Amino acid sequence: MTEEVTTGGVIYEPGNSAKTKTGGWRTFRPNFIHDKCKKCGICVKFCPEGIIEIKEEGAVADMDYCKGCGICVKVCPFQAIEMEVEKK
Repeated sequence: MTEEVTTGGVIYEPGNSAKTKTGGWRTFRPNFIHDKCKKCGICVKFCPEGIIEIKEEGAVADMDYCKGCGICVKVCPFQAIEMEVEKK
């Protein structure tokens, strides 16, 4: 199957991890600290894979698809996310 290349290489949707589970090869994973989470949604907007959502307890990510890039940690203004070593 060949994917069509858009003009200028424009990406219209977040990553492709939703199509193929990619979480199995990451080295680090985000740890969401719900006591610190203010549910602002900044991590949701910046996640390149689109796998973080805000729930009643705070932000959560679907670890089957998280690549462990750490962008969510860098953008969280409340330090409510930390990267930890992946335990296999």
